[in-house]
Amino acid sequence: MQYLHTMVRISDIDESLRFYCGLLGMEEIRRRESEKGRFTLIFLAAPADVERARTDEQAPMLELTWNWDPETYTGGRNFGHLAYRVNDIYGLCQRLMDNGVTINRPPRDGHMAFVKSPDDISIELLQKGDPLPEQEPWASMANTGSW
Repeated sequence: MQYLHTMVRISDIDESLRFYCGLLGMEEIRRRESEKGRFTLIFLAAPADVERARTDEQAPMLELTWNWDPETYTGGRNFGHLAYRVNDIYGLCQRLMDNGVTINRPPRDGHMAFVKSPDDISIELLQKGDPLPEQEPWASMANTGSW
């Protein structure tokens, strides 16, 4: 068995790409539109996986699915979350917050944080290597909402 990708349905391509690519730093690898199926698939890779994803279709990726016919999605807590290892959890959380993203579970411990995508998908951010030393404002920041 080999892990291939996780698919999440999105309601707005531009807003989703702004979040996943512009803020989280992922890169679009390929896009496929199906007129018959009335959907668009967008495959994204994390920065450390981009080179492999460009040459190997089996590289781990996130598949964003945009259905052309309007549909309302409700997030189910049974989905869980997507998780990404990051080089600087404080810097990334600050960039997200500066761009209007709520930090649902701040990185108080210098190791783990949670945010949500524009479509309410929980994203876990984990510090690469050892946790960073605790620092403000993160150390005393309360949780917001659910993740």
